[in-house]
Amino acid sequence: KQSNAVKRKLQSPHGNLPLKRKCKPSINTFKKHATEADIKEKGSSSQKSLPKKRLTNNRNESQKSKPFIKTSSLFRNNPDIPEIHRKTVQQVQENIFTTDSFSQLDLHPHLVSRRKAVCLETCFFGVQKQTIPVLLQGKDALVRSQTGSGKTLAYGIPLVQSLQGMESKIQRSDGPYALILVPTRELALQSFDTMQKLLKPFAWIVPGVLMGGEKRKSEKARLRKGINILISTPGRLVDHIKSTECIHFRRTQWLIIDEADRILDLGFEKDVAVILNALNAERETRQNVLLSATLTEGVTRLADISLNDPISISIADEIQKALKLASQADRQANSSSNCMEQENFAVPEKLKQYVMMVPSKLRLVTLAAFILEKCKFEKHHKMIIFFSSCEQVEFHYELLLKVLSGGLESEKPECSSVSTARLQFLRLHGNMEQEERTEVFQEFLKSKIGILLCTDVAARGLDLPQVTWIVQYNAPASPAEYIHRIGRTARIGCHGNSLLVLAPSEAEYVSLLASHKINVSEIKMEKVLSSLMKDDRFKLHRPRSKKSSGMDPQEVRERATVLQTKFENYVHSSEGTVRWAKKALQSFLCAYTTYPRNLKHIFHIKSLHLGHVAKSFGLRDAPQNLTALPTAGSKKTKPRPKRSDLLKKTHGKHRLAEILRSEYSSGMDTGVSKVKKKKKQRKPG
Repeated sequence: KQSNAVKRKLQSPHGNLPLKRKCKPSINTFKKHATEADIKEKGSSSQKSLPKKRLTNNRNESQKSKPFIKTSSLFRNNPDIPEIHRKTVQQVQENIFTTDSFSQLDLHPHLVSRRKAVCLETCFFGVQKQTIPVLLQGKDALVRSQTGSGKTLAYGIPLVQSLQGMESKIQRSDGPYALILVPTRELALQSFDTMQKLLKPFAWIVPGVLMGGEKRKSEKARLRKGINILISTPGRLVDHIKSTECIHFRRTQWLIIDEADRILDLGFEKDVAVILNALNAERETRQNVLLSATLTEGVTRLADISLNDPISISIADEIQKALKLASQADRQANSSSNCMEQENFAVPEKLKQYVMMVPSKLRLVTLAAFILEKCKFEKHHKMIIFFSSCEQVEFHYELLLKVLSGGLESEKPECSSVSTARLQFLRLHGNMEQEERTEVFQEFLKSKIGILLCTDVAARGLDLPQVTWIVQYNAPASPAEYIHRIGRTARIGCHGNSLLVLAPSEAEYVSLLASHKINVSEIKMEKVLSSLMKDDRFKLHRPRSKKSSGMDPQEVRERATVLQTKFENYVHSSEGTVRWAKKALQSFLCAYTTYPRNLKHIFHIKSLHLGHVAKSFGLRDAPQNLTALPTAGSKKTKPRPKRSDLLKKTHGKHRLAEILRSEYSSGMDTGVSKVKKKKKQRKPG
């Protein structure tokens, strides 16, 4: 009996295997849906790899089997998209335009005409109606108004009016009469351009700009010649205060801090303090103005330091009071919640806001389909896409440029079948050289169409005309940041649209926006993906039993898979592009860990499926040990000296050493750490 049992055991693997292979073809069509990535997700054994070999051998038998292989990897094992349950709230809106005209103010006629040249409207904007008379009286002001409501002219017009009307005519050599602080270089250039237009009839008043990235030598030369209206970023101005002898503020009568909250967010609080001390040391009396779309605790603190008995101007105050009375019961119920969550934000009246729930795997193809739909098939659209890091901007810029604009060599023969108009992609982020940043900013400013991929460096104050769509590919860290991003469109009474892309696990963010009186409507992901039916580059060349009528869901999925495959093929075409993808993925994960504590229940690193997220960066598999990188940052340097000790210890410690070693071999480590490792290896020799 024992010998028979042994025989059966020995025969069972050889006997069962042919039986399995015979019954496999009946389920083969189903199994073809499973990709290599899915098999790994399910933790398949070596038994499943045998039918895989058979599948590859029979791949040429029929073309029908080919598309289904990759479709499943994109549309299977995705989390369910939750239904968005939210109350419709009444949004806070400002009256941008008023019936009053500029002729009612006692302004210089040239200034009124220049105002028409700068902005084609002849009537006041709400913020200008309230702010200009206050500033003409010489009073300090704290101005809060929605983005795109005309705040630059609200301080620019009274400033120019007061300087041109001075009894003793201003000389260039007098130095600065007004100082305007702005957070970013792009906003500095834009404010400078606006002041130049206003000052065209008053040629004796000279504006100038100081900002990082420019040559200090040329800036010092301009300061020596004289600048009457000085526009600067805080960091560069502090640099000149410390190192440039010719800069002085003896005649400075105006201090204007634009986008004050952003200046503080970027860590310029100490720089602003240095500037205030330098101004107070030479002249204590002056007119001060603080402006922003949102007022934070930091701005209030800055107002206490810099403003003298200010008049507070907030256009949406009356509406907010009415809303507070209407929702008093709700507010009492939520009285324990964070004060940040109680603040309501003014939203442009003609702005339509949308949200789209997209599983992590499908984010890249959905973004690409949305770009194609709006900028290629509908045309006449100008779009800004916000990302959370510079590395993501660079990676997506190269990827979308190559794949969607027909930059791939494999697509060149097919380009004739596609629309000849190529998509115009631009990028803007803080790691770029200043010369390139300025060039990109000016190019996007002048163009009628185009897609700008950027970080929050472009989220504040920039007036980019004709922008019709704002896409927030990575959710902002606060509702205030959300407001600033969407404020790049629907400016000064124009129409605009915004789209927020969220993962299913982030659905609660919609309720958070609703608590701040921000309404968003849902766009279905399937509707966006169906636009791929209009582009024959993603068509599957295989015989069909019958013609597809309308939008066949299966064909939409197939086309989405073809597009994803194109992305993956490009990413895996070289080691360099794989490294770029990993670097971008790492920066996304690092940014994801930096959401504030009160949003951690919505954006938590543990809620992400790393393999699915990697798919959205064109990677076929999740890079090993990436989950440790965002939080390990500083920690990974501590165990390194003890690595030899770790290897000698228990199995668990041995595993830890393996993880540390694989960090360096995964392509995610920096060049510096590689050099250090090599030096350590040389020492024993």
